[in-house]
Amino acid sequence: MSYFENDGCQLHYEDYGHGMPVLLVHGLGSSTRDWEYQIPALAAHYRVIALDVRGHGRSDKPQERYSIAAFAEDVAALIEHLGLIDVHLVGISMGGMIGFQLGVDHPELLRSLTIVNSGPEVKPRSPKDYLEIAKRWTLSRLLSLDSIAKALGRLLFPLPEQGDLRSKIEERWPQNDKRAYLSSLDAIIGWGVRDHLQRIQSPTLVITADRDYTPVSQKEAYVKELPNARLVVIENSRHATPLDQPERFNATLLDFLAEVERNKDPKPC
Repeated sequence: MSYFENDGCQLHYEDYGHGMPVLLVHGLGSSTRDWEYQIPALAAHYRVIALDVRGHGRSDKPQERYSIAAFAEDVAALIEHLGLIDVHLVGISMGGMIGFQLGVDHPELLRSLTIVNSGPEVKPRSPKDYLEIAKRWTLSRLLSLDSIAKALGRLLFPLPEQGDLRSKIEERWPQNDKRAYLSSLDAIIGWGVRDHLQRIQSPTLVITADRDYTPVSQKEAYVKELPNARLVVIENSRHATPLDQPERFNATLLDFLAEVERNKDPKPC
């Protein structure tokens, strides 16, 4: 269990394996624990670093207004703390947003970028978008974390054979700090860097579930705006693809990382 400090906040991270660094960034209300099916597979080939984002997991939960830009600065500070030149960053959902922000603000820190079930903006474009965002914002404040956990479990893992995954959500989600969770949700709403995607020159893999919250077509649209990106669709998956399709996800990610390494001159850690 390791910690470092940035901007007065103590942040928890885990460090496994050896080789080129792969930095894992989780989503809203999650933690390093949700990479449990990826860390062993990746650590067999790479140095794997998993961060608890500010306000999550074992990291501090300061009573302040959070932002995606500040989360990205925490990631940049971790990279500096570890003395790394650049990293393969993998981010899911909110973690993908943090990856986009880091790529825009500090493109030199990315050896590659993998975005999982995410996008470069959360800005309402239609009355339906405004309604959905308002609904989520309101329900997150009205419902207890236990109620949210049960609803999420059913939404993310609806199949009978996914009972263990539902149990994980129902156990872990209520462990969040409600205030920090809401502040992180507020950081997401209205955020966006889509107008600056040309700054991200590193090889980029966008992985989307076929049954994610947002349609595949939305990912196809922004992938075209990235200088060096491709899209992979994983079938029979929802928003938590690393958990509900770990073997396919891991194989896709490992193939991409290996290809990036073949096409780059090795850089020392």
